[in-house]
Amino acid sequence: MKLTKLEHAALILESSGDKLFIDPGSFTTALTDTAGAVGVVITHEHADHWTPEQLDRIVEMNPGVPIFAPAGVAAAASGYDVTVVAAGDAATAGSFRLRFFGGKHAQIHASLPIVDNIGVLVNDELFYGGDSLRVPEGLAVDTLAVPAGAPWLKIGEVMDFVLAVKPRRTFPTHEMVLSMAGKKLSNTRIQWATEQNGGEFFPLEPNDTLDL
Repeated sequence: MKLTKLEHAALILESSGDKLFIDPGSFTTALTDTAGAVGVVITHEHADHWTPEQLDRIVEMNPGVPIFAPAGVAAAASGYDVTVVAAGDAATAGSFRLRFFGGKHAQIHASLPIVDNIGVLVNDELFYGGDSLRVPEGLAVDTLAVPAGAPWLKIGEVMDFVLAVKPRRTFPTHEMVLSMAGKKLSNTRIQWATEQNGGEFFPLEPNDTLDL
């Protein structure tokens, strides 16, 4: 399985000629090569994780492609055929086995609503939690996508998240809100936390790939 990290929170996974798209949103360059999509996972309804324009680029090239998302996304994306998933659910999309975790977005501020959010485990290999640092209970995570910067987090919480999950590999995501200096700082802290349990950190930039 090959991982391609796009800008911000968007990922593409490829296996046996199939593609799985995760969270193509407003901070991600317009998708172009979407042929072969067998599934889309949207973790929550915020625009930096999905937009109608990005979703149209996938659906128009791949009619009937399943879209997996929590109820909040289904309500926001009412013009699309969304398969609603929640923590504890599982699904298959082409070559990809999906298991879903979590339930709610991390709190940004008490004045703002907390929306639905799901994390996803792909092929028992990659865990991506969306906008949440909730530890997936009972999982041995091989590769962890780690949020590097957001209005809802601080780096100490990110480090504790990585220390608790104990993944074999990590890479940064959700970093478009950071300057280059901020990305370097976050990467240094994520690398440290990863290495405390013998893991390896990969400082992926947009369009970098990793074989899983």
